[in-house]
Amino acid sequence: MNTVLVTSTDHGIGKTAISVALARTAQQAGHDVGYMKPKGTRLLSAVGKTRDEDPMLARELLDLDAEMHEMEPIVYSPTFVQEAVRGREDPDELRERVVENFEGLAEGTDLMVLEGSDDLATGGIVDLTDVDVAEAVDARVVLVSGYEDAGTADDVLAAAETIGDRLAGVLFNGVRDSELDELTDAVMPFLEGQGVPVLGAVPRVQELAGVTVDELARNLGADVLTSDATMDAHVERFTVGAMSGNAALEQFRRTRDAVMITGGDRSEIQTAALEASGIRALVLTGGFRPASAVLGRAEEEGVPVLLVQSDTRTTIDRVEDVLGSGRTRDRATVERMQELLTESIDLENALSVDL
Repeated sequence: MNTVLVTSTDHGIGKTAISVALARTAQQAGHDVGYMKPKGTRLLSAVGKTRDEDPMLARELLDLDAEMHEMEPIVYSPTFVQEAVRGREDPDELRERVVENFEGLAEGTDLMVLEGSDDLATGGIVDLTDVDVAEAVDARVVLVSGYEDAGTADDVLAAAETIGDRLAGVLFNGVRDSELDELTDAVMPFLEGQGVPVLGAVPRVQELAGVTVDELARNLGADVLTSDATMDAHVERFTVGAMSGNAALEQFRRTRDAVMITGGDRSEIQTAALEASGIRALVLTGGFRPASAVLGRAEEEGVPVLLVQSDTRTTIDRVEDVLGSGRTRDRATVERMQELLTESIDLENALSVDL
């Protein structure tokens, strides 16, 4: 029986879709496959009620009978963290819980796929980082990374050093066409030369990138103030307008496929955002309607303006959560990721099973 743990260098780069897609690919090749997410970090409340959709999606798509508490034995909530730093959580007991649940789920399988955290440091306060989990269950580790520029190699090298000999390889996901040559011709060979195995690079495809403005508006419960704007535009990141108009414009011009968040009374920031081609939508906070001139300009540019009642800090958290969730939690997304993985990476080396 082989075990693979999928971890990542950051949140929102496709770890869930990749984890389930890898498991499903092996299952469709005739292998008995199990799934586990040792630490649940997608929470409904600080007291630890989980809303983690990842194990539920895996259970549905892989047709598993396991219970949620078995697939996700630790709910890594703020309350859990507070109790842990006060010495009220026993690292040995937690490790034993993870191993016992793993062994129960792994019985009779050819392959176990474990979904790790968004950060290799998560779990460190109870000696249960992704590397600790991999050692406890004897798993090889697939590291998922995005790619911005050659500087990404710094993060990958640091993560690879932390993982050590258990690293099966690095999988770059969501790579833009404009960055693919640099990655494959320079960065990947460099990493291989440093002893870091690379499994391949998955290209960015629009249907898996970010969320649409319409989806964002619905998740935020926002009022849409523009009528002719493009609600099917995709946004992958956010920027906050909290400076002067000139400084904001300079910042906005450096971003792409972004939603800009600012107070509804900050007309100069809103105007600057509408001059930047990479800003796909404005989210205005505090329930303040913008000036009519701003709305008129937004209509001309086809940029949606969304209005929420919450304050800017709360809105940032909510937008971050929506974008971090991405478009990973449905069958169509996982099936598309399967296709991309089959075309782009060394699957047999990643999973250590015949396909």
